[in-house]
Amino acid sequence: MDPPAKAPAPPGGTATDPGRPPHGTGQTDPAHPRHPTHPAHPAHAHAHARLAHRLLLSVCCAFALLSCVLVPLTLPLGWDELVYASRYSPYAPATPFSAPRTRGVPFLIAPVATWSDSTVLLRVWLTLLATAALYLGFRPWLRAAHRPWAAPVAAALYGSLWITLFYANSAMPNHYTAMGAVGAVGLFLRPRQSLLTCTGIAAGIALATLMRPNDGFAIGLPLLVAALLVPAWRGRSRVLAVLAGLAAGALPWAVEAYIRFGGVRERLTEASEVQGDLRPLLSFVHHLTVIDGPLLCRPCDNDSVRPVAAEWWLLLTLLVVAGLWTLRRAGSRPAPRQACAPPAPTAAPAGPLRDALLALVTGLAIALPYFVLVPYATPRFLLPTHALFAPTAAIGLLTLLRLARAARPRWAGVAVPAVVLGGHLAVQAALAHGNATIQGEARRDWVRVAKTLERHGVGNGPGAGTGTLCLLNGNTSVIPLAHTAGCEPGGGLDDPRRPTALVMRGAAPPEWARDWPRHAVPGTYVRGWVIHVRP
Repeated sequence: MDPPAKAPAPPGGTATDPGRPPHGTGQTDPAHPRHPTHPAHPAHAHAHARLAHRLLLSVCCAFALLSCVLVPLTLPLGWDELVYASRYSPYAPATPFSAPRTRGVPFLIAPVATWSDSTVLLRVWLTLLATAALYLGFRPWLRAAHRPWAAPVAAALYGSLWITLFYANSAMPNHYTAMGAVGAVGLFLRPRQSLLTCTGIAAGIALATLMRPNDGFAIGLPLLVAALLVPAWRGRSRVLAVLAGLAAGALPWAVEAYIRFGGVRERLTEASEVQGDLRPLLSFVHHLTVIDGPLLCRPCDNDSVRPVAAEWWLLLTLLVVAGLWTLRRAGSRPAPRQACAPPAPTAAPAGPLRDALLALVTGLAIALPYFVLVPYATPRFLLPTHALFAPTAAIGLLTLLRLARAARPRWAGVAVPAVVLGGHLAVQAALAHGNATIQGEARRDWVRVAKTLERHGVGNGPGAGTGTLCLLNGNTSVIPLAHTAGCEPGGGLDDPRRPTALVMRGAAPPEWARDWPRHAVPGTYVRGWVIHVRP
């Protein structure tokens, strides 16, 4: 009698165990990457990406709220902001628009500045723009960082800096340059370049170049070199995207160079003179000293580094080193093997480290001209560098937090990171609020000077801006003082025109004005303001 025939194995089963998948698939092994609960499973990774995206949105909202709390929306416009806002009639008279300035910020504020002179309304608009830029800048890093959680952490590191918080509602270009840079690099790193990705690269570089052409070209050069030399990034699409972004962003600057200054070379020469003669020098130390302020250090010989404020430089260095170590270690780890599959090549996992190095090199390329050419320092110049360092620093922070959770005793692994990160946030919040307070009082001095001028028959009153019936000159802050008083600014004490009044601070008037009536300005935050009115 023949033995009973075995039932046919169902699909995915075996003759000996009909309900078990074939050996080697790993679908019942939770430790296998194809198991639904394994972190490497596509469904699990997709859920993590969604949570990271929501966290990024939360970080952006927290950034907007914190900036409004620390830097009041009523903060008067600063010197540079008045120059940009006065391009429009509600802020007349227009202040001189010198060669180093670009039309990027006026384009940003045009929807509000063309019909309203409300400082609060303008700052609300700029806060919304800055928050949207923060989101768009770091969103590509949900994929580019190879760790979705690194994107919101990077946005939080960058967004928690007092410099970023202070300039969130300011009519200044550097935050938008930073977000154009970090967004373009994040899209550049994607393995497959679609039309939408290339458009994003071009848009990011165009935004950075429109705001600050020198920064735009500093971003574009490393990307072009990478697209030409690195096999993983080699391709016509990346090159065309970078070139298109540079061309679109630089076009308004180049057109204005020929219309107003006689050419590109002439504009560059005049811009160098306005900025104190760009030349080879070493100002790296000055950029370290202004990490806690002032907003402009010119000259910086008497400034020093406060140890508490320097915590960011130390923390950033530690986190970037930890991030590179993490990525290098991940690149040297062999990929998991499937059953009966040949060994995976060891060079493939080096991609994340390579991507991080490109971001770091691009950040250094932006900072280098300010370290070796510009004879003064301001903390906002390095915002693009901080932004491009942030993704690698975020990976380092996540690694250190993971190691801290495994520390013994357990309370130390929780307390130490909490103290370090809490201290960082406390220092940055105090610096943002402190600099906003100082700037608010210092800018209100312009109104106090304008009121004193008005009492002595000079100008049209603070913020009147209805004409240029007077010529104002002095030894400091001539442009914002003249704008606030409703006068035309002079060209400095060497201007051959005799002004209606002189505003001096901490200095005697020139010989030709020694006999002019002298009036002290009362109640100023910065002492020493004196006006001299022409008889």
